[in-house]
Amino acid sequence: MQPWTKRVGAVAIGRNEGERLRRCLESLQRETDRVVYVDSGSDDGSPEMARARGVEVVDLDMSIPFTASRARNTGFERLRLRWPEVEFVQFVDGDMEVLPGWLQVAVETLDSQPEVVAVIGWRRERHPERSVYNRVCDVEWRMGGVGETENFGGDVMFRAEALAEVGGYDTQVIAAEDDELGVRLRERGGVLLRLDHDSTLHDADMHRFRQWWTRAKRCGHAYAQVSAMHGGGRHRKFVRELRRAWLMGAVVPGTAAALTLPTLGLSWLGLGIYPLNAVRIARDTHRRGFDWPDAVVWGVSCALSPIPQAFGAAKFLLDRVRDKRPEIIEWKGTAKRRR
Repeated sequence: MQPWTKRVGAVAIGRNEGERLRRCLESLQRETDRVVYVDSGSDDGSPEMARARGVEVVDLDMSIPFTASRARNTGFERLRLRWPEVEFVQFVDGDMEVLPGWLQVAVETLDSQPEVVAVIGWRRERHPERSVYNRVCDVEWRMGGVGETENFGGDVMFRAEALAEVGGYDTQVIAAEDDELGVRLRERGGVLLRLDHDSTLHDADMHRFRQWWTRAKRCGHAYAQVSAMHGGGRHRKFVRELRRAWLMGAVVPGTAAALTLPTLGLSWLGLGIYPLNAVRIARDTHRRGFDWPDAVVWGVSCALSPIPQAFGAAKFLLDRVRDKRPEIIEWKGTAKRRR
């Protein structure tokens, strides 16, 4: 391996990812031998498979509520304990593969730009043709521009010292933990950068409407929780997104239902705003260079997603009133159940 590989380590997290985890670990081990896998109660042999490959494995104590943040922090701690010389850390989920060349490009960028604390590239979906929901994910991964950015996902390379200085991820955040962390990094003057380079291949394996609904509900919970933490600051994190979720997901359909009798059902014509929004979003997405099939499914998804998002936001508020700790909203299930 090249000299730069000794300066970078990787943390993968997962539960019952099966073949996807094998591909994930293979992709990482082609680039670095400093790999930690954090397992969250798998019963498909994932920890044993990872150990057999020479990967450092951490088995999370599942008696403590699970969050991806907790898994990543645990992996980061083990990585630094095992290889204290590591300067950069690449995070991935167990359903992702790191593409050849990405780690080197990311390291070179961090070396050349000391103000940059986190680097991401383009994520792509492995099988967008297998379902409309996979296709929606593939479009989502390609949204945003190149250059300085406010957001990153679970496939990001950090400058290790910068991540340690902000205390890592917030383990109380059950979704959009990356967005929350990004706010704290930027508040300390750090720069987040998206490079025009393919970085990871993702396998959503989403085939059912219920999965799409639950994922959107999880997104709404994230908007509410992170907005409660950082919405009042200069970044106004997720304030606009949360307002849209309440308006289009609760106020519009709720008003239509409430006025059914007084208007003899005419109030339901107001729901025509959803197909109009779908058309508008699809048109704008096509103008950005996406083909029409991608643009249409993205438009429909964006137009309808505020409805489940409002349910997720309401769940966050209800849990807070009851002083209940947020619990992870799982949309994927496990690999064993899906296959």
